[in-house]
Amino acid sequence: MGTPCARIHLVRHGQVAGFEEKRYNGQSEVPLTALGWEQYRLLQERLRPRAVSAVYSSDLERCLAGARLLAAGYGLEAVALPALRELHIGRWAGRTWTELQRRYPRQWRARLADLVHYRPPGGESLLDVAQRIRPVLQKIWQRHLGAEIVLVAHGAVNRIILLDALCAPLASAFRLEQDYGCHNIIDYFPDGRCLVRLLNG
Repeated sequence: MGTPCARIHLVRHGQVAGFEEKRYNGQSEVPLTALGWEQYRLLQERLRPRAVSAVYSSDLERCLAGARLLAAGYGLEAVALPALRELHIGRWAGRTWTELQRRYPRQWRARLADLVHYRPPGGESLLDVAQRIRPVLQKIWQRHLGAEIVLVAHGAVNRIILLDALCAPLASAFRLEQDYGCHNIIDYFPDGRCLVRLLNG
């Protein structure tokens, strides 16, 4: 890879039950669908030629189950990190977008007006999530300079990581797509520079 860097294969978890309803799951546990498991198996095949030396994951089961599958292919154990959990959506957890717009129109509009700082009742803002992810991510890539690793996380978490790598503002979070089971590649260099090599692949 030339100059020693940490190459992170950043993965979003596979498809989950209820995906078609546009529901905020947040940190609630939701099962993978059959397609969600198949997406992990396809990722396993895609990543097989890579010399992966570690696998990290959110500790929520929709990520950790897939991370264990990916790690097993390398004879590794997935490392579960609570700091990589999805944005905590508070009392909105389990509710659909349509329901939230109907029951909480003022709060819904407030969130759309300020994605970075607005906290749903009992939940986190995007900035809160960024602040818990960043130090953990830095420790990970610094620990693995010269190596390739896999990190399995969530839509909001992945968007924050990618925006930081692109030096883009958090307010642009929903200008990046992160499909279920997608694969991103980011190189982290010792001086702090980043190179995004693959986005939503």
